[in-house]
Formats: sequence, structure tokens, C-alpha cells
Amino acid sequence: QVQLAESGGGSVQAGGSLRLSCAASGFTHSYYCMGWFRQAPGKEREGVARIHSVGSEWYSDSVKGRFTISQDNNKNTLYLQMNNLKPEDTAMYYCAARYSGSSYCTSNLYEYNYWGQGTQVTVSS
Repeated sequence: QVQLAESGGGSVQAGGSLRLSCAASGFTHSYYCMGWFRQAPGKEREGVARIHSVGSEWYSDSVKGRFTISQDNNKNTLYLQMNNLKPEDTAMYYCAARYSGSSYCTSNLYEYNYWGQGTQVTVSS
């Protein structure tokens, strides 16, 4: 059973930076996708960034150029470096994972089987 645990959230002012971490355990195959999703109050959960275990990355248009997803396979940890944060980035951020039969990672959050508990990011203006 894959288990995920996020950390690193907090409160920052607009223009600031945060780095989120997701400690992962329990993978039994080496071909998988991991992603960051977020949900603001009253809004649907949306994708932020995702990465394949072999290294390909994808970003939503709203964070492209500001956020960077990365993974440390030795430490089984996923990261999200968030720079130039904006108030509209305020949300609960979730780490998610799924096994993948290809080198592509879907943006459809409903296809991710494993989820962490979330970490709150609050950006003030």
C-alpha cells in the first residue's frame, strides 16, 4: 500500500517562496506518477504539477514558470518548489500517486489512487 505524507506548508506574503515535501513509501513497481493537486475553499480540486518516475514533468498554466516539481528517488520524496507566490495560490495542497503503464502521467485527478492528507498554503497580499 502506497502511503504519502506532505509537509512544508505555511503562510507567506505574496512574492515569497515555499517548498512542499511529500514522503512516499510502499511502491512495489518503479513505473509510477506523482503529482501535486490543490483545493481552495469553495473550488474544485485542480492539478498543479506532476512527474513520472522516469523524469518527465508537466505543469498547469497557472503555475508554469513559478513552481518546480522534483523527486529524490533515493529518499522517496517528492518536492514542489513554489516561487513568486500569489494570493490565488492559497489552497490545501495534496500529494497523489498512481502506477503508470506508460511514460505519460494523466492530469485527471480521479485516476490517482493514493493521496496524502494535505498541507495548507496561505499567501497574503
